[in-house]
Amino acid sequence: MVPLFAGTKNIVGKTLAYPQTGPVKVTSLIVTMKPGEETGSHRHGVPTYGYILNGQVTVDYGIHGTRTYRKGDAFMEAEMVTHNGTNDGDIPVRILVVFMGADGSENVIHEK
Repeated sequence: MVPLFAGTKNIVGKTLAYPQTGPVKVTSLIVTMKPGEETGSHRHGVPTYGYILNGQVTVDYGIHGTRTYRKGDAFMEAEMVTHNGTNDGDIPVRILVVFMGADGSENVIHEK
């Protein structure tokens, strides 16, 4: 067994809280970003777990600073904090993302 993450707070220090909009709905996916690619400004409406499978990504959390995540890093992403991720490495980054949400809650809210 290899422990990856255990905690009660997200990356910007806020206590994790599950949405109360409906029945639990867990969604998982793998995000792949090419070198130089950005996620675009967005925020998460539900607790969101990330695990870097390959490469690296630097995330700008505005007033909360920037953090660089590399292969093997596990973290709970910031909720309701606008941020933008950039693959600033020279290989594709692959991120396992798990949204721990509920029916009626938005996993990703894109900023315009």
